[in-house]
Amino acid sequence: MTDAAWPTPPGRRGRASVAAMSEPAVLLAPGVWRIPTVPLSLVNTFLFVEDDGRGTLVDCGTSRAPRRIAAGLAHAGVAPRDVTRIVLTHAHPDHAGGLAEVHARTGRPDVVAHADDAPYLRSGTAPPRDPSLPFGRLLERLPDATWPGCSVDAELRDGQVLDVAGGLRVVHTPGHTPGHVSLLHEPTAVLVTGDAIFHPGRITWPVPFFCTDFALTKQTAHVLGELDYTVAAFTHGPEIRDRARERVRAFLRARSG
Repeated sequence: MTDAAWPTPPGRRGRASVAAMSEPAVLLAPGVWRIPTVPLSLVNTFLFVEDDGRGTLVDCGTSRAPRRIAAGLAHAGVAPRDVTRIVLTHAHPDHAGGLAEVHARTGRPDVVAHADDAPYLRSGTAPPRDPSLPFGRLLERLPDATWPGCSVDAELRDGQVLDVAGGLRVVHTPGHTPGHVSLLHEPTAVLVTGDAIFHPGRITWPVPFFCTDFALTKQTAHVLGELDYTVAAFTHGPEIRDRARERVRAFLRARSG
């Protein structure tokens, strides 16, 4: 990747068409952007922008994502050097595969993740798969996908509120990985679910055999129904703006077994 792939934007843009899936970034709320890193929004990164133009990224996609993240930053009017923090929802290669390159290209901002996933991010390896599932056991016998590891500067805890664009609450939702977190941006009522639940056209569970403990994933996801938010944003799939909390709660009630 050349430096031209990381342009410095001339100024911040105040609009984005939320319907155009091909746009480099989609505005979810004032200062909150979704950056699709795979076509059809199958994998997303998120950007939270401060009043002074500094930004926090949430997740860094696969190893092919950095160029799209660069385009999303430029679209949102954030210079790479103004990214001051990267938050990881969990340690899987479709969320951390691009971390090392984005970290280097943005001036090495602080990287933060839950304490239970921090060792995997540092080593560039995924946590174990669910041993109760046949395919999970099979995956454990195969060579694991790896990615360049990266330092983790701070370890998160459940309930912590990060100083991100007015307050980003950490919600520990383990199961998909031991340290998986969802994130609630309190000023705008945008919930980033991470991989607690997916939305590839409809709300669904993550792929069971990619979880460390699929039963725990389903158990801890119910906390998402207890939070207050108006937009549900997914790392896999487009956001829900219409009755977001009600639709998430309906899914969780229907799948409570």
